[in-house]
Amino acid sequence: MKKDISRRNFIKILGGGALTTAAVMTGCKSKTESKAVEGYKKQVEPPVGQMTYRENPKTKEKVSLLGYGMMRLPSKTENKDDYDQEMINRQVDYAIEHGVNYFDTSPVYCQGKSEACTGIALSRHKRSEYLVATKLSNFNRDYWQREKAIEMYHNSLKQLQVDYIDYYLLHAVGGGMDEFNGRYVDNGIMDYLLKEREAGRIRNFGFSFHGYKAVFDEVLAMHDKYHWDFVQIELNYLDWDYANEINDRNVDASYLYAELQKKGIPAVIMEPLLGGRLANLPQYMATELKQRAPERSVASWAFRYAGTPDGVLTVLSGMTYMEHLKDNLLSYCPLVPLTESEQRYLDQTVAERIVGLENIPCNDCKYCMPCPYGIDIPAIFVHYNKCKNDGTLPRLKMDDEYYKLRRNYLIGLDRAVPRMRQADHCIQCGQCEPHCPQSIRIPRELQKISQFVEDLKQNKILQKEQT
Repeated sequence: MKKDISRRNFIKILGGGALTTAAVMTGCKSKTESKAVEGYKKQVEPPVGQMTYRENPKTKEKVSLLGYGMMRLPSKTENKDDYDQEMINRQVDYAIEHGVNYFDTSPVYCQGKSEACTGIALSRHKRSEYLVATKLSNFNRDYWQREKAIEMYHNSLKQLQVDYIDYYLLHAVGGGMDEFNGRYVDNGIMDYLLKEREAGRIRNFGFSFHGYKAVFDEVLAMHDKYHWDFVQIELNYLDWDYANEINDRNVDASYLYAELQKKGIPAVIMEPLLGGRLANLPQYMATELKQRAPERSVASWAFRYAGTPDGVLTVLSGMTYMEHLKDNLLSYCPLVPLTESEQRYLDQTVAERIVGLENIPCNDCKYCMPCPYGIDIPAIFVHYNKCKNDGTLPRLKMDDEYYKLRRNYLIGLDRAVPRMRQADHCIQCGQCEPHCPQSIRIPRELQKISQFVEDLKQNKILQKEQT
């Protein structure tokens, strides 16, 4: 299949963004970031009435190509759990005004507060103006019990203030078939949800996928039995051909998309920016993209990539700020599909360079959170990757920049992550690792970063180079 749908052939099946939040670290702020901020100040207003829509083949309803992911909501204060409902309302209003009608949430997003915040914002609009998607996020084994799972489903209806859900997903399928059967089949919850679909309280039924290819194949083969209405997959220009190379548990998006196309199942796309990694590229990559299209943001390239294939129903983006929303709207109001040369450039140049960086593949999804010991896992990884991408890691440097970079990294880390939440407080309990969609060996990576920071503090890195 990979030969049939490689990046060389991707453009043949196509038919025919916003800077996602990453912590801004004092010691790692690049010129590219400063230009991006200036770009936001000059940002033009996206047009009204120009949204690109895709048709749901089952319901024939029009779905906005941009979907609003309600997992990175704005906060009132530095306390990220203090969500700003007034701002959420304003951004939802603006999104709907500009044609966005797909809103995706989950019982576990935003420390369990996303559904309620989403429900408050959407309930101020006519029910016909929006489509709401949420999930059976029964990761905790307690919720494998039939009664608990059903309780979660009904609580979603209550929190969202709706009497039916437009798109309902089995959340994060892929860990193994024993897990799949335990969460959905053996407890009878699958039969219950299918009856809810028959009753119209679930209008479209599907699953989101993170995990092993064999599990994807087996669950997708159940289409004849369950009639999946849609499937949510990770698709971007890095994961198209390199997901498996970066992590052997992950599956290339080229394969996932092709298999869905064979069965005529629409794809809902998550992680078009890989948690902001494709918006916050190393400066030299960002500069090249800006030279090719000065009027477009770096993020817009990833959104156009994800939105170009005809089999994509909607592309989800977690938009924390109004500027993110406006930039993404500019990408899809209307969509300008990728040209063949643009496709080739992203696949053969940008993606290959990113793979060579060997970053920790964290998407800042926060599925690993909360840590029982208070470690801010995503913020630690984001800070490390950002500095590495910018070439400001003080690793084995003998020139005059070493001490400056060392100081900037340590100060930037303290400002981005409180000391009591840094990697050296990890006790290696491993509770976080099973929840990571990217299969990162989190305790191991935290231990490596902890040792790196300790070596910096004691100047051991410089000493190693001198010896």
